[in-house]
Amino acid sequence: MFNSDKPYTLDSVVRMVLSAGFIVSMIWLLGYLSSALIPFVTALLLAYLLNPLTDFIERKVNSRGVAVFATMLLTLITVAAVIMTVIPTMLAEFSHMGTVLKELANNKDYAQRVLEYIPPDLWDDLQAIIQDKDLQRVFTSDGALEMIQGTFDKLVPGIKGIVRGATSFATSIIGIAIVLLYMVFLLADFGRIKNSWQEYLPEDYRKGIVEFLDEFELTMSRYFRSQILIAFIVGVLLSIGFIIIGLPMALVLGMFAGMLNIAPYLTIIGLIPAIPLGALSAIEAGNSPWVGMALVLLVFGVVQAIQDGFLVPKIQGKSLGLSPWLILLALSVWGKLLGFLGLLIALPMTCLFLSYYRRLLAQRKQANS
Repeated sequence: MFNSDKPYTLDSVVRMVLSAGFIVSMIWLLGYLSSALIPFVTALLLAYLLNPLTDFIERKVNSRGVAVFATMLLTLITVAAVIMTVIPTMLAEFSHMGTVLKELANNKDYAQRVLEYIPPDLWDDLQAIIQDKDLQRVFTSDGALEMIQGTFDKLVPGIKGIVRGATSFATSIIGIAIVLLYMVFLLADFGRIKNSWQEYLPEDYRKGIVEFLDEFELTMSRYFRSQILIAFIVGVLLSIGFIIIGLPMALVLGMFAGMLNIAPYLTIIGLIPAIPLGALSAIEAGNSPWVGMALVLLVFGVVQAIQDGFLVPKIQGKSLGLSPWLILLALSVWGKLLGFLGLLIALPMTCLFLSYYRRLLAQRKQANS
């Protein structure tokens, strides 16, 4: 990649220092403006994902405004339906599992049933865990909400930037409304921007920039959109499988594991809560806990086979996507640099740098041939 025959000059060193300074300055500026940029970047990513739907509706109704309105309406209805379905179900299931844990801790019949399948020493250790008051509180409605809020704050510490540090419900609504307004304006202008943005580039650099951004768009559409679609389908399949085997919180766990699949094979983290819940559900039904755990593993195995054997080849094809380790590294680095803004732009920026690197290698190969 580097030409060792070309000597370093004062001019080249100055250019390298200035380039490094520019990059550091841009990262600092993004961090400084993050609270103002987060609503816009959030809306931009959502608009980018929803734009194909808007384009499809526009072809049917021949009106961009009607298409944008229909897209936003469908999105809001879908989000509201998910919230109204998932939250009550999740809280009810948490409370139910809390009852099961109390029965395990206090009911001798339950304990005797469990001892038929696991060694006594292991049961003593499990009973000590089950009798933990903090664990029992988690499996209540209030405890579940506290756990979700605490986990969300730790995983996404900058989420409050979406509503610009809002501390009241009314201000939060205003912050969400700002994101929705951005989305409406961006969706309305996507077509016009797509057709005319090249006119704002200097003519001497237009061809190179257009080719590079076209490659970036190809990488984004091949990976970003396709992987999100695959993750959603995997979440639906896991939810269906969990419902069939009678796993508690089937819908929530399935969609949670599917969301993790944005980084391929990270779905396996979903096994951590799913396997114990499968065991508890089997014990409650009077079956061996090993049967419950085996059924959970079977669902994961079948869905993973469907993903690798059908979904990825059909949806993502042979695209040069991002490796799982690269996704995790990008999320970690950008999240550390810019907080929640970094998490939002991690995948797009990684796709951008990857496209630039590939283009640089192609140019070097062409120059040397």
